[in-house]
Amino acid sequence: MPDAARLVAAICLAILAFVVSGQIVPLMPESTNFGYFLYVNIALGAAVGWFVMGKRAGRGVTSAINNGLTGVLVLVLWGLFIQACNEMVRLAMRNRYDGPFEAAVDVFQIGAEYGLILLVPLVIGTLVAGGVLSGLATEVAWRKWR
Repeated sequence: MPDAARLVAAICLAILAFVVSGQIVPLMPESTNFGYFLYVNIALGAAVGWFVMGKRAGRGVTSAINNGLTGVLVLVLWGLFIQACNEMVRLAMRNRYDGPFEAAVDVFQIGAEYGLILLVPLVIGTLVAGGVLSGLATEVAWRKWR
């Protein structure tokens, strides 16, 4: 059921995904082709906000903060997984893997490497602050527009 809390959560996490994606681009090697990186992350942020955060609104301020941090964690994990799968497919098209199992295992290795790139204080701080603010904004929207 669409409501204001879901919409606010989707918008907040989409904006957060946009900001964090912009912070990640300079951390990657110069030869990196980002393609649809930004658009995929924004769409993923909106989906996580709508489906994960929006339905959990209305449980109080503490739960709102936890909801925002949970939404950010889900966004990061899905983002790492999707971007790692994309890189695995790119490498598979260059015949790097001997079989499908090797390719599937490499998704997790690539995701772990991408996760290490996120361990920068600016990115972590942005994710935490954005998660808290997103959770609180979602809670305010739920209370104001029931």
